[in-house]
Amino acid sequence: MKHTSHLVLLLSALLLAACTISYKFNGTVIDYNKVKTIAITDFTNHAAMVYAPAAIAFNEQIKDQYTRQTRLEMVDRNGDLELEGEITGYDITPQSITANAVSAETRLTIRVRVRYTNNTNHEEDFEKTYSAYRNFDSSLLITDVQDQLIDEIAEEICNSIYNDTVANW
Repeated sequence: MKHTSHLVLLLSALLLAACTISYKFNGTVIDYNKVKTIAITDFTNHAAMVYAPAAIAFNEQIKDQYTRQTRLEMVDRNGDLELEGEITGYDITPQSITANAVSAETRLTIRVRVRYTNNTNHEEDFEKTYSAYRNFDSSLLITDVQDQLIDEIAEEICNSIYNDTVANW
């Protein structure tokens, strides 16, 4: 009986050792044996209304996202993965009209067209437009809130791009 309980314990330990569960907290599905580099071309601002810091904030955010969350080396061109595109929309529109026919809220919307190329698997290539917005109180001036709103919107759009390119969400 004593030998049986030792045998059961030994078999249980072997079974537990053989079963492993792997979690990736950054969610990437990159095969680093094939994909080692990424080239992100600066996104230019082609919106009808141009606020220059919007392109700067977006470019910093997108590059930082891949640098922080992957082991990919950033290269100027000819990366295994390539991202390019442009800001196509930067719109400020009134929302929530009050009884006095005055806007209670204003919405800042940014649209970005992205072209993604996976030079190791062209079946994953795509072109897509991403959009995000934030509302703010109309009593505030856009100049007082736009930098913070741009940072928030850029982060949301960059997360969506990241998820569509290298994350398994």
